[in-house]
Amino acid sequence: MSKGVCIVTGVGPGTGAALVRRFAEGGFKVAMLARSADRLTELAAQTPNARPYPCDVADEAQLKTTLARIADDLGPASVLIHNAVGGAFGDFMQIDPAVLERNFKTNVMALFHLARAVAPAMIDAGQGAIIATGNTSAYRGKANFAGFAPTKAAQRILAESLARSLGPKGIHVAYLAIDAVIDVPWTRKQYADKPDDYFAKPAAIANVAWDIAHQDRSTWAFDTVVRPFGENW
Repeated sequence: MSKGVCIVTGVGPGTGAALVRRFAEGGFKVAMLARSADRLTELAAQTPNARPYPCDVADEAQLKTTLARIADDLGPASVLIHNAVGGAFGDFMQIDPAVLERNFKTNVMALFHLARAVAPAMIDAGQGAIIATGNTSAYRGKANFAGFAPTKAAQRILAESLARSLGPKGIHVAYLAIDAVIDVPWTRKQYADKPDDYFAKPAAIANVAWDIAHQDRSTWAFDTVVRPFGENW
């Protein structure tokens, strides 16, 4: 039997796909959002209870239309995981301002619109979970992260504001920061000299998200930071 509806944005080959599999295996109907329709169709064919919804979450109109479709097709969401991310590397003189603005739409405004769409039904139900995935750029601004860190910091603060507003209404809002290189083919190629222990496994990250979504309300966590045991932090 279905445990409800889970929406996952940013469904790529790593964390996003692992989140879809974990929540589908756990009995949820999963709505998958990403810009790549082909990737979503392939994953849907491999994952019962997962449905593809191609969408650019940085496009407000497109996102709202997609969320309305999900509600019509699957019903109200009981879990939302905003995993989509926009990033760019360079200092403040190198970054194209338009890139920073787009990253803000993906990382911050999309969370804003997603939360506004799913929160009313969660409030009516008296329960639900909203999780945003991030990284340590949400806590510090390194020189070459000027096109990325400001948006992740704003995303985390928005999530904290949501948590303070929605927590007393029974909705658990949390920020899951991944301080690691995630184990996907392109990172394995880029860091070919690194041992297995250097990488964070997407399935393990998904398990943490599952645990957060199912925490007892007497011990809700907001900030959760995960990293490989050998990470230098």
